[in-house]
Amino acid sequence: MLFFLFQSCEEAPKKEVETETQPNVLFIAVDDLNDWVGCLQGHPQVQTPNIDRLATSGTLFTNAHTQSPICNPSRTSVLTGYRPSTTGIYGLSPWIREVPELKDLVTLPQYFSTNGYKTYSTGKIFHGGYGRGKQDTEFDSLGPSSGVKKQPPRKLAGETPGGNNPWVDWGDFGLKDEDVQDWEVANWAVDVLESRPEGPYFLGVGFFLPHVPLYAPTKEFEKYPKDSIQMPPMLADDREDTPRASWYNHWDVPEPRWKWFQEKDQDTLFVQAYLAAISFMDRQLGRVLDALEENGQAENTIIVLWSDHGFHLGEKEISGKNTLWERSTRVPLIFAGKGIGVGQKTNEPVELLDIYPTLNELCGMPEKEDLEGHSLVPFLKDAKATRPWPAITTNNWNNHAVRTKEWRYIRYADGSEELYDLRKDPNEWTNLIGRPEYRSKADSLAAWLPKENRLPYTGDFQRVLEYRDEGIFWQGKPIGSSDPIPGMD
Repeated sequence: MLFFLFQSCEEAPKKEVETETQPNVLFIAVDDLNDWVGCLQGHPQVQTPNIDRLATSGTLFTNAHTQSPICNPSRTSVLTGYRPSTTGIYGLSPWIREVPELKDLVTLPQYFSTNGYKTYSTGKIFHGGYGRGKQDTEFDSLGPSSGVKKQPPRKLAGETPGGNNPWVDWGDFGLKDEDVQDWEVANWAVDVLESRPEGPYFLGVGFFLPHVPLYAPTKEFEKYPKDSIQMPPMLADDREDTPRASWYNHWDVPEPRWKWFQEKDQDTLFVQAYLAAISFMDRQLGRVLDALEENGQAENTIIVLWSDHGFHLGEKEISGKNTLWERSTRVPLIFAGKGIGVGQKTNEPVELLDIYPTLNELCGMPEKEDLEGHSLVPFLKDAKATRPWPAITTNNWNNHAVRTKEWRYIRYADGSEELYDLRKDPNEWTNLIGRPEYRSKADSLAAWLPKENRLPYTGDFQRVLEYRDEGIFWQGKPIGSSDPIPGMD
């Protein structure tokens, strides 16, 4: 029944507008960037001067959260305006155009194109190569794709557990700027901006770093000397008060558990590489922002910067994503430009799902009434605005987190729960579920959980968790009730 809500391309509302007065859009996506950004104070040593200057020039959302802590469902949600629990997209595949019920969804760039915008894209906007196929019509003009341009002869970190994935690597091997694909992505975006395209236009720029492999130019590593790296706060045996179901969403993944990093003396090197990758990405962002300033179109351009999800570097005893905790759900979200308040910030909980309706309103588009997010324009006018909705993150079928200004509530598909008082416990070290005095708080937050949860699409789909009648399955393989947790024995 949910799919009767979806509007196809042919049904997308249009209206006659003065396109000369509509603002351009610079749509900047970053991959796997958590809150290790200067303006979010997620790590005391990180150097992100360009993200920070963008935040200063606009409105910063300090309590923004992804709809899913993994690339494909997160980006699908942002670009379609629907929750993962509505679309049923939970894993690294499928691509929406391959699913009969979803193939006609009107994505954000298509909606702008329908309403008079010329659309450009470079780097990673949709997951992987999605949206870039010969039959895809997401953008009018495509630049370089994202990915890895140059790799070392052999993995710098050595063999890693979980299948020894060649991309699960990190370190310095003498790269220069032009050896990294994000440099090519920024080049193309700069070229488009320097051409001063006639408006209105929508330019999507997707940076790959700090996604693994964490390769960056040597000069970025030099900003973070290994001997002075500050490690993120961690608690030994942090998972003792979390349910077994918390492991199911990242049951068997190529990202090593943190005990492996410690045993192999790779923990500090991994943090150093993540910081170096962030700084390189930030420097490429600066090139794009400079090009916008220099082409004379900045005053008539809206900029939005977001990351698809966060990333763990030892917190909760893991590396990577695929969790419903703060490190994996909290992301940078900044709006700047025409009609947006300068130097503002708000701690109200918001969602990446809100980007689609916000850009529609800022650009004077006809309202697309089937979207599940809420416009953030009230905050862009006055950062003291409030709203009643929490942020909700979904990780596979019927696993959700509810985030307010002060609390995080998690319920897994088997009914197990977690509750954290973020005022007293910002690291989420103490699960309060089980204490009678907190039952009413948990119940009040549970009222926000999605009422309908579409079952996942089955097939050869990575990182999909299924609850079948015959048991629990991870990527099509059964998980026994007494099976040891991979990588933790």
